[in-house]
Amino acid sequence: MKILGISAYYHDSSAALIVDDTVVAAAQEERFSRVKHDNSFPVKACRFCLEEAHINLSEIDAIVFYEKPFIKFERLLVSYITTFPKSYRMFIRTMPIWLKYKLNMRRNIRKVLKAEFGYAPSNIKFVEHHLAHAAFAYCTSGFDSADIIVIDAVGEWATTSLFRAYNNKIEVVSEERFPDSIGLLYSSFTQFLGFKVNSDEYKVMGLAPYGEWNVDETNKFIELITSRIVEIKDDGSINLNLKYFKFHYSDRMIPVNKWEKLLGIKSRINGGELTQSHKNLALAIQAVTEDILYRLVTAYRKTSTVENLCLSGGVALNCASNGFLLKNSIYQNLYIPFAPGDCGCSIGAAMAYSMLTAGKRDFSLSPYLGPEYSDSEIKNSLHSSEFQYEKLNSDEICSEAARLIDEGYIVGWFQGRMEVGPRALGNRSILADARKAYMKDEVNSRIKFREAFRPFAPSVLAEYSNTLFKTKVESPYMMFTIHVKTEELPAITHVDGTARIQTVAKSNNPLYHNLLSEFYKRTGCPAILNTSFNIMGEPIVCSPTDAIITFKKSGLDYLIIGNYIVKK
Repeated sequence: MKILGISAYYHDSSAALIVDDTVVAAAQEERFSRVKHDNSFPVKACRFCLEEAHINLSEIDAIVFYEKPFIKFERLLVSYITTFPKSYRMFIRTMPIWLKYKLNMRRNIRKVLKAEFGYAPSNIKFVEHHLAHAAFAYCTSGFDSADIIVIDAVGEWATTSLFRAYNNKIEVVSEERFPDSIGLLYSSFTQFLGFKVNSDEYKVMGLAPYGEWNVDETNKFIELITSRIVEIKDDGSINLNLKYFKFHYSDRMIPVNKWEKLLGIKSRINGGELTQSHKNLALAIQAVTEDILYRLVTAYRKTSTVENLCLSGGVALNCASNGFLLKNSIYQNLYIPFAPGDCGCSIGAAMAYSMLTAGKRDFSLSPYLGPEYSDSEIKNSLHSSEFQYEKLNSDEICSEAARLIDEGYIVGWFQGRMEVGPRALGNRSILADARKAYMKDEVNSRIKFREAFRPFAPSVLAEYSNTLFKTKVESPYMMFTIHVKTEELPAITHVDGTARIQTVAKSNNPLYHNLLSEFYKRTGCPAILNTSFNIMGEPIVCSPTDAIITFKKSGLDYLIIGNYIVKK
């Protein structure tokens, strides 16, 4: 059975292809279009998936979209009617688009595919958004039975969904509905703090540790949030005070003036100064979010007999909250997939449909599902560039990379198939020495051109992770912040003493494991700094040409691409 999953028209559009029990290919559209968080129909990602499997669109048994448009339209219509006349502008702006394109999504998908591939399929299916999130988490977890919690901004109506999975089935236990949303609450603070919604929530998370605990202002913020903005119940369910929100009738999240009056501080304009008050507010909403999630997970655990929990949805990308849950050991096992946000929903939609129709759950896959390029393709791209390069074998590449990193150079690392999801996991990475404190500022300013407060993640040999970090569990996808046990890794240790670790096992990525092993042999240190191969505002690089362009624009010292090493 061949199933093409599609996520589109909100943010982080993607496509994925399952053939029988194998995820053959998956990728975000942004990696090909070079438009960050691209929400357009994933034509290029679909084409890649089909070419990777050497099949035509006409051979696909089912095309599965990641949400049900009629239910989503119902939610929009109800929201606009109940908030009229405040919703007038959004109603006028969005209804023509929905009536012409999105409401009849089957016709829209057929039209796009006919134009691009010369074939208009009739076998287009739809699954609910939160089921796509849940299926992706469950089917990649390895658990026979599990509780699943999906938390994001909103699907069709659901904002938080509780599922139980067993015997290759997923059942809904309960759900919280729009407008009461943990994701939209966090995004509202993202906007107030001058960051971009549905894009920069992780910046709020990274800013939070710069806030001050147990000072009057932070305590005041927490009290105001929990008494005026959101009511938090013992079971983790919430009620938003809609007086302080606009997202249900506007394209803005909040009435900024009301927030400024309530909180007693000015909102930040994008690119403006980050004051200590802004940092304290980031800490406050992070603390409130962790409290909500703790209550939610604890209450659900009391109703369950299983020891396995899967988290998915955009809020599951908050690795600080994930680390907090892990530390509190509410469940024995906590799993978060490598793409818990919407970009993973193309995979999840295909998996959900496979479960519903064929009962299949055990899928073969890894995060490395994107394009791969041969040495000849890489050489052709290098030949047309201005840079000098030489070719080495794979063992020499790893030892040379280890030497360069040890000597203080910053290296672009481009190998194998591109990762799916927001984290660079060792195939499209920028690497540096985590032992050198100045590397944090160097990579932020000279390479990534991004805010100085932003932390970096370490990649560590899985077999040595518990010697450097306070953990006994693997974290292959950078989904947990863990306390650092040593002072010898200042470039990846955040101000609160934590790091978002990636444990690297030889079975998951042999080449990257070999590089880390070579670095360990040279230095006695089994960890290096790993950040995504891009500069601020751009997607992670996909092709050799993307890598060369980013190498040229940034302050990278070396580029190691396939078996070639490039210098300026």
